[in-house]
Amino acid sequence: MTGLAVVCRRVMHIYRAEGSDVVALAGVDLDIAPGETLALVGPSGSGKSTLIALLAGLMRPSAGRVQIGMVDIGRVSEAELARLRGTDLGVMLQGARRNLLPYATVLSNLWLAQRRAAQVRPADVEPPERILALLGLTGLGHRRVRDLPPGTAQRVAIAVGIAASPGLLLVDEPTSQLDRGARDEVLNALATVNQERGTTIVAVTHDPEVGARLGRAVTIRDGRVGSEGRNGREFAVIAGDGTVQLPPEVLDSFRPGALLAIEHTDGRVTLIADDHGSG
Repeated sequence: MTGLAVVCRRVMHIYRAEGSDVVALAGVDLDIAPGETLALVGPSGSGKSTLIALLAGLMRPSAGRVQIGMVDIGRVSEAELARLRGTDLGVMLQGARRNLLPYATVLSNLWLAQRRAAQVRPADVEPPERILALLGLTGLGHRRVRDLPPGTAQRVAIAVGIAASPGLLLVDEPTSQLDRGARDEVLNALATVNQERGTTIVAVTHDPEVGARLGRAVTIRDGRVGSEGRNGREFAVIAGDGTVQLPPEVLDSFRPGALLAIEHTDGRVTLIADDHGSG
């Protein structure tokens, strides 16, 4: 199975409200390679959940381009978006039981998630028992969801998310309100899905430790890509319009409107504060 690439170019999203508009995303540029795992990290209200909702086709961008594989999310019909979510996109909302029918069995939840894909491309749909085995859930198929502990229910939600063999799995706060043991089980399950299937995985999280476990962590701050962590190092990111968000600890040292000279020598960029620029 092949993961899907994700491309975001100058993505903006505005929530319209009576008397005022709220800019949730203010020009996001992002590239995710097929088969990559990535965490969107940031505080509440930073725009990360809005971004993952756009990737899922649950909303359309106010401006810019969101492309999943070869599909431009902003240009296809609602029927096509529904088809994508039933085949190529797996979506796991925050809170395991929001993704599951609590009164139904684990197997029934998987069969329901596979229904559309089984009609469109039956050869690609795996038996539910094999999916459960992949995530360490063998023998739980006939258990009702409401009887499962939180960590197990979260892994079942992942199983439902990949039931249709999607190329992209989107998960919102997959480890929220779990203890460390259950959190590790969920992160190990996501790693297994990526390694065994090549599925591209994008996860929203408040937890920097979870972001580090996923390999590549992109920080969303004030509706833009603020920084990116790779292999334990933090990098600023140049946006498509040439802007760079400085880390908060740097911004705390300077008042708004401060002047910074820029020196570029031998591949190094140095910011030098004007005599009157420090806060």
